[in-house]
Amino acid sequence: MDIDIILAQAEIEIKEIGSRQELEQLRLKYLGRKGVVAQLTSAIPTLSSEERASFGQRVNSLKNKLSLLLEEKEKKFETGSDRGDRLYFDIGMPGIAQDIGHLHPLTQINDEICAIFNRIGFSTLEGPEIESEYNNFTGLNIPLEHPSREAFDTFYLKDHPKMLLRSHTSPVQVRAMKKYKPPLAVIVPGRVYRPDAVDASHSFMFHQVEGFMVDKGIKFSDLKGVLDLFARMVFGDDIKMRFRPHFFPFTEPSVEVDISCIICKGRGCSVCGRKGWLEILGAGMIHPNVFKHVGIDHKKYTGFAFGMGVERIAMLKYGINDIRLFFENDMRFLKQF
Repeated sequence: MDIDIILAQAEIEIKEIGSRQELEQLRLKYLGRKGVVAQLTSAIPTLSSEERASFGQRVNSLKNKLSLLLEEKEKKFETGSDRGDRLYFDIGMPGIAQDIGHLHPLTQINDEICAIFNRIGFSTLEGPEIESEYNNFTGLNIPLEHPSREAFDTFYLKDHPKMLLRSHTSPVQVRAMKKYKPPLAVIVPGRVYRPDAVDASHSFMFHQVEGFMVDKGIKFSDLKGVLDLFARMVFGDDIKMRFRPHFFPFTEPSVEVDISCIICKGRGCSVCGRKGWLEILGAGMIHPNVFKHVGIDHKKYTGFAFGMGVERIAMLKYGINDIRLFFENDMRFLKQF
């Protein structure tokens, strides 16, 4: 046997194999107990004393080179560097299942709320979470002496005392009415910030959806119709709604809106405090002073506005009793939605 020919043939075969199984078969062919190298070694005693030393060295060199080539090929399989259609995969091994992600429950509710208003003609706008004191308070008819403007009720920026983390999404109302002319129908989702102590019903960061409509002849009955449609689409057709007089600086008249308790159907239970009603949002007709701040003629145009907490809607819809569950990233909770 010509050792050089054997080595050349082995190099070609090793290069062309595409799996560990083929590699093992090739190892046995050349280095096995009955392989080519073993046959060459067994032939050494038949040679003359002059040929044995030289032939033995060449056989040993062949063995070492073959071992090295086979080891290099094995490493390529281990590292995956031997790419191509012939790369070996054991399809009999069980796979590793990958969890399929989904939207956070608050994102689901937020998208649902916006989609409802989009279908009836509202456009979605967003605004910055760092706002000016004017847009957050003054432009919304919130006077300087109002408690919400105190430092302990608002996150003011240390180096910019006239800037703050917005405490509601209503500043976008000011921005939109300054930038666009009526008629306007806008829905505004986003994060807001208030220095509240965290407990089962409060968080220093939460989500709101603000909505407003401005045009000639907008009446309180239009507000009632829009909110009634919203409540039925979120909580079901059998839901009941009521409006209670309230006070907000940026609306006049102002109301708080309740729905019949989704747990007891209005009969009274521990969830609704035995009252049969659950508060869901605040609303009202836009105050004339707000129109003055944004340059809209309040004698020509009227409008309504409303605002709701996304967490509040989600808690009522799904029967969740602790707002902190939304932010703890406990997959046992999140996977339910």
